[in-house]
Amino acid sequence: MKENYTICHCMQVSYADIANALEGMQKMEDVLLAFEKVQEVTHCSTGCGGCHDKVIETISEIMMG
Repeated sequence: MKENYTICHCMQVSYADIANALEGMQKMEDVLLAFEKVQEVTHCSTGCGGCHDKVIETISEIMMG
């Protein structure tokens, strides 16, 4: 895994937190569906929303392996 760093500063969600939230997902084909799952688990992008694009980018990166 890449170096761990904070992606959502409002909710203190790190790269590892997002990766952990994605673990156990049966299907990882839809980035927006995965975003909803990650948001449900971590509450990222529910504060100011400034990290939305970075969260989507991180999910895509993790999904691509």
